[in-house]
Amino acid sequence: MSRRGWMLFALMGVLWGIPYLMIKVAVESVSVPMVVFTRTALGALVLLPLVIRSGQLGTVRRHWRPLLAFTAVEILGPWALLSDAENRLTSSMTGLLIAAVPIVGVVLARFTGDAERLGPVRWLGLLVGLAGVGVLAAPHLSGGSAWAIGEVMLVVLGYSIAPIITMRKLQDLPSLHMAAFALAIAALVYTGPAIATWPDAMPSGRVLAALIALGLVCTALAFIVFFELIREVGTSRGMVFTYVNPAVAVAAGVVFLGEPLTGTIIASFALILGGSVLATARRTSSPAAAEPARGGSVAGEVAPDDAKSAPEPAS
Repeated sequence: MSRRGWMLFALMGVLWGIPYLMIKVAVESVSVPMVVFTRTALGALVLLPLVIRSGQLGTVRRHWRPLLAFTAVEILGPWALLSDAENRLTSSMTGLLIAAVPIVGVVLARFTGDAERLGPVRWLGLLVGLAGVGVLAAPHLSGGSAWAIGEVMLVVLGYSIAPIITMRKLQDLPSLHMAAFALAIAALVYTGPAIATWPDAMPSGRVLAALIALGLVCTALAFIVFFELIREVGTSRGMVFTYVNPAVAVAAGVVFLGEPLTGTIIASFALILGGSVLATARRTSSPAAAEPARGGSVAGEVAPDDAKSAPEPAS
């Protein structure tokens, strides 16, 4: 991978690893609808002009039904559930639980028409990863924490369904268009709830900074960097950054919020990360077959699948 590719890769690991920290700070004094509205509205304001300038708006109209479904399971439900869950969970724990997405995604793909057989290594990965989730969640399965863990698991399910919708129904829709209009739809949906729960007093500078960072940095900038990363290294290599996000989430929570770094967290992180890598491993039968899996395109070129690939969970 080129130096530019590594820089983009590292940047994405941070941009989609720190939203948990920002959300934790934001929900201190503003409502969940307000957090989601601010994030989606700011992201849409930045991305929509880019989409309008690039054209192809007719493609969006032709795919409005699956786009609505994608928005529902990728943004509308998950971002509200995440924000609410972080009223009771640490940002570190939330980030680690979200790391189960690749594991659940493998299972859903297998049982919804994916013809690829799961070999022993991938089954082992599923079991190891689920064990990691169990190690992390088991001590908290009581009261409000149990409810919050259930919310995060629903987020995991939504984040796992969204790529399936993308690959089967939205292949012809450019990723930038998908992101911009999904954010715009979500902002419209949350406008009413945000107004109804508008804070009585101006939030602190810390909270305002978190909200602005969520919208401009962790959403708008993150999507732009994501598209550049995919163009540079291809989808297969580029999406590996999703394995880095949980580590960033844990480190940010420990450093900036003083969240605990326990042996349980370390053990669960190792299990979930290892399980995700094994569960999503691709078997190759020959060197020729293996070549596309290493990126699908050379630096500076965009393979057809890479150009249409949808964003992974934007936390």
